[in-house]
Formats: sequence, structure tokens, C-alpha cells
Amino acid sequence: MPAEKMDDSGKEAGISNGGGLVYEEGEAEESVRPEDLSELLAAGTKESHDKAENTQFVKDFLKGRIRRELFKLGTVALYFTYTAMEEEIERNKEHPAIAPLYFPAEIHRHEALARDLEYFYGEDWESQVSCSPAAQRYTGRIREVGRDEPALLVAHAYTRYMGDLSGGQVLKKVAQRAMKLPSTGEGLNFFQFDGIHSAKAFKQLYRSRMNELDLDEPTKERIVAEANLAFQFNMEVFSELEEIGKTLQDEVLDAGMPVHGDVQGDISKCPYYNTKMAASGGASYACQMATAALRHPTGQVLLAALVAALAGLVAWYLM
Repeated sequence: MPAEKMDDSGKEAGISNGGGLVYEEGEAEESVRPEDLSELLAAGTKESHDKAENTQFVKDFLKGRIRRELFKLGTVALYFTYTAMEEEIERNKEHPAIAPLYFPAEIHRHEALARDLEYFYGEDWESQVSCSPAAQRYTGRIREVGRDEPALLVAHAYTRYMGDLSGGQVLKKVAQRAMKLPSTGEGLNFFQFDGIHSAKAFKQLYRSRMNELDLDEPTKERIVAEANLAFQFNMEVFSELEEIGKTLQDEVLDAGMPVHGDVQGDISKCPYYNTKMAASGGASYACQMATAALRHPTGQVLLAALVAALAGLVAWYLM
């Protein structure tokens, strides 16, 4: 998931619960420079980011048009992707480009995804799932760079984890409403970061650590190129799910976008949020959201608040 815009401050509280990292207030502050890797990634992946956020699968997801079977298959693809990435990170945790970004307790996702798969498929979930062709290509590339050029793992880790901590929190609420999943979080463990108290502070720390890596310019360029490749792999997974969706019976549950006050993430930094929406169809989108809201008993009461929130939301990162 793509690089996102820098937050204005890194002074938020550190990471304290779940055995996570603890650091002093202000440690995550940094002075952003054009040559910083986070800035190079943001600029160098903009075109790929725009393409990813405009895929039909992502746009349908953000509107609450989610087929449960496709969500399950998407979770399977994520499980194999994160397992490959985190195994390669673990294997290369002493590498100078990986060690400063090694936060397994805070951000690693494969165990959380395993719990989600157990919820959807049952205790024997491992015998029921398999790595799809698109996910195989994605994981194959991750294994390759982990073996041959570990510094490129930075591109895969950054694009995924930073998106998970930003727009991923919005996607969690959309999925929970659309599929009527339990409010206690079953099926959505992927989005829950128990080891992080403040997502904003952690993201600032992560970017700061990444910008401090001792990398030459050619390596930075290869990392940007690898991030673009990661976007391409993600889009291939989306396309694969779209094709599968054409063979499934329509089971769309229209939940629409949640009210901003209900989510912990920032929709303006969602990795797949359509930044062009305000300029090319924002009014139409707002009408669709209002219609969806009115279908719910509480929608009529919250409509005014929803419209006001959307006005702010459409003002902006997929994983």
C-alpha cells in the first residue's frame, strides 16, 4: 500500500500496549527533505497509486458493495502475501536496511490473518485455502528480493503497513457494516493493531527510521521501482477477484461509507481512496451515499452529519 503524505507532527504518544515499542514524545519528529525515501516513494508511485485506487474492486469496496466470498478470498491472498513478506523480513532482520524497521509485535499481520481465516472457514481452514495465481506471482517476487536484494523488502513493507495503519481502519468499518460482522472484531483481526497505541505516532517513527537508512541513490531508485511493482501485483489480485466475482451470485450488502467519527483511520489517507472524486463526480458520489444511508433506520437521523463528514473526507494513499 502506497506511501502517504507526511503528518504535520510526530509529538503524539508512543506505542505502549500489547508489549509494543515505547519511545519518548517527540522522538518521531523529522524534517522532511525531497531526497528522503518517503518523499521519493510518494512522488515516484503517484501514477501507480492513482491506478490502484481507481480499480472497480476498490471503488465497490469503499461503497460497501462487498461480496462475502470475495472478501474471504481477498483475505486468503493477504495471508499468503504477508506470510511471505514477514518470513523474509524475519530471515533478514539483521540486514542494515531491515533492522531499523523490524517491528514484529507492532505490525506483523500473518497471525491475525490466520485468525480471520479460521473465523470464515473453520478450524480446518488450512486445508480449504490455496494461493491464487496472482498471489503466487506477488509472493514469488517477495521471496526473490528477500533472497537476492533484501533492501527492496522496504518497498513492500512500507506500501503495505503504512496503508494498513491509515485507510485500513476505514476499510474495517466498511467491511464490518456491509457483511454484518460482529462488533467484537471477528473476521477483522487483520485491521486490529493491539501493539500500537497511536497509529499517527508509529507512522511518523517508521518513516523517520526509513529516511535514516544508509542507502545510496541507485538503491533508493530501485526501492521506488519495487514499490511500483508492488502496486502492480496488488492490482493483479484485484483484477483476479473481479473476474471471480463475475461468476458469483450477487450478494452485495449496501452499507455505504461510515460516518467519519466512527472510524480510527483517516479516509483522506486510505490507500485506495479516489482522490479525484471531488473534482469528477463528488456530487454524484454524495447522492449515492445519502441514498444508501436512508435505507438504514438510523440513516435519516445521521444523514446531515454524514454529508458534512463527506465534504471533509473528499478534500487527499491501497496494500
